[in-house]
Amino acid sequence: MTRDEVLDIFRECGAILEGHFVLTSGLHSPVFLQKARVFQYPWKTEILCKALAEKIRAEVGQGVDMVVAPAVGGIVPGYETARHLGIPGVWVEREQGQFRLRRFEMPENARVVIVEDILTTGLSIRETITAVEALGATVVAASVLIDRSGGTVNVGVPLVSLADYAVPAYPADQLPPELEALPAVKPGSRGLA
Repeated sequence: MTRDEVLDIFRECGAILEGHFVLTSGLHSPVFLQKARVFQYPWKTEILCKALAEKIRAEVGQGVDMVVAPAVGGIVPGYETARHLGIPGVWVEREQGQFRLRRFEMPENARVVIVEDILTTGLSIRETITAVEALGATVVAASVLIDRSGGTVNVGVPLVSLADYAVPAYPADQLPPELEALPAVKPGSRGLA
């Protein structure tokens, strides 16, 4: 699946929004990828996650025991990608501010691939890696549907990206005037109670 085919699915679903957005990372951007608008269509989500599973197989190989996704955004693509890989898919969730595998058991010496929806700074992936490695598992790779950093973020393990889509993101004190002139909207999930 090509980058343009991935972005076309996001466009078809009205999932590439323009304006002034405060991202989950706290950075500000003129573009927000509202993946929930894609995930509401199981057949479109299947197309993306099947392609991501194929890319994981091609780049990582067959030796993966489990998919782990960060909640909330990674749950849907994590589940669907795990289905196409034919392995269990679980998720970590925040407990007192840190990711933890609360609802599932981690098999001893498991080889894990992290599946996330969108990568901006890589914080959720790095926190997921920390949680998984604390349980004795080995993270062999991380994967995302879209890498909005354009390949500039290092998450500490090999990264498999279905599409790179470099989108500008700015700290709050470094906004360009055209972005500063627009009201900011915070559509992400981190920080929800």
